[in-house]
Amino acid sequence: MNPLVKDHVIVNGNRIAYGIYGEGTPVVLMHGTPSSSYIWRHVAPQLAEAGYRVYLYDLLGFGLSERPWDPAVDTSVTGQVPVLEGLLDHWGLTDFHLVAHDIGGAVALRLALLAGRMPRSLTLLDIVSYDSWPSPRTRQQMHEGLEKLITASDADHRAHFHDWLSSAVHDKAAFAEGAQAYFLELISNPIGQASLFQHQIRHYDPTHTQEVVPHLDRLGEIPVQILWGQNDEWQMVDWAHRLHGDIPGSALKILEGCGHFLMEDRPEEVTGYLLDFIGREN
Repeated sequence: MNPLVKDHVIVNGNRIAYGIYGEGTPVVLMHGTPSSSYIWRHVAPQLAEAGYRVYLYDLLGFGLSERPWDPAVDTSVTGQVPVLEGLLDHWGLTDFHLVAHDIGGAVALRLALLAGRMPRSLTLLDIVSYDSWPSPRTRQQMHEGLEKLITASDADHRAHFHDWLSSAVHDKAAFAEGAQAYFLELISNPIGQASLFQHQIRHYDPTHTQEVVPHLDRLGEIPVQILWGQNDEWQMVDWAHRLHGDIPGSALKILEGCGHFLMEDRPEEVTGYLLDFIGREN
């Protein structure tokens, strides 16, 4: 697998891996949990080819970015906001389109509504919101003692999270032949297994998303597009309709035959919606 993030910069004392492609109007792509910027591999090149300068990165504690040993380093949704701000400053971006998936969407909302850095436009894809997360499946497993997998054998850990990742897509066969092994590797092995719990799962807390709810109406100041997989088992499509109702003027598109990782199931369709939306708002 060829990662998209080939550069890095120190932000607030931690190394963040990022990549920049193309020339033109800036578009920032954000991934979620438990993936990485690699989830944009079919989308980013098409945006760059269409005349946009595409910026993407791995969240702190994810992918090829640093996995801090110090448990005091905040890799929650809230803790990721100053990381994104530092990257925007490093890139010199003040006017940009923002596209965000899963918890990346929660980071984007906090950036816009609580940190005061409103993008030119915002596209939200199957994001965590309100008290929609952890997903019912993950919440049940956490209640039953998901943390026991911290000390599980590599084989048991991989088997569990292989099934977990499979539930993120509609076309499981194509995913198994494609990126599933790469995403599983990022959260396995001696570093990835511990990091998954320290930097991701321990921060699955809806407090970070509930705090922006009273401010969602302010997103009516900018163009907002919501894309959602009809078959999302992690973030049910009802959450998309709720967001659509709370964000004035937002556009909602439900993609059939798509799970939570809609960029895996329907990358061409996702790219088409992005090009049409950003092109109109550019």
